[in-house]
Amino acid sequence: MNQTDSTPEDKRRTGGLLKSLLALDRLLGVVERTLIGGAILFMAFLMSAHVVGNIFFGQGIAGTYEITEMLIVVITFIGVGYGARHARHISMSAFYEQLRGRARKTLLIVICLGTALLMFYFCYKSIEYVMALHRRGRTSASLQIHLWMVYTALPVGFTLAGIQYVLTALRNLLSPGVWRSLTEREEHSEVPLDDDGASDSARQG
Repeated sequence: MNQTDSTPEDKRRTGGLLKSLLALDRLLGVVERTLIGGAILFMAFLMSAHVVGNIFFGQGIAGTYEITEMLIVVITFIGVGYGARHARHISMSAFYEQLRGRARKTLLIVICLGTALLMFYFCYKSIEYVMALHRRGRTSASLQIHLWMVYTALPVGFTLAGIQYVLTALRNLLSPGVWRSLTEREEHSEVPLDDDGASDSARQG
């Protein structure tokens, strides 16, 4: 969006939309941090209690390793959205890093929208998988926990990641500069410089 051609009404509308997106992002962040942090803390407590039980009482907590494996599944897939939020995901950026200015920003938007579609497709397929587990009544070997409950983390994680990529694309459409995520702007040191030593994103900002 060209800010020099924007009317005050356009700026207010854009600002209001960005505030709404940031509020949604904060809400999703609370959900992600609660799920990931709770799973990590519970896993640490459980493993510690299991070790203490083995040392002092000669018997640990039954099903500890089974529960740990389930928590790792939850942490891994919820962490997909968390990584996308902070732009800490793995990226194949050899071609992207050679671009600058509008071309660089356009490619980033295309990448974000394409990745979002892929995440939502994975969400759809993982829902099918969870429903299949539910129909078959599969449970864990030791504690007989229904596996569909654990693997619900897959569609949830893919949905959170897809939303993050959509938010990143919207941020780049609404704001000057290049944004790696909704809240993280690309640093000038990461943007190729022109012959005069100035980056295009610096001029846009």
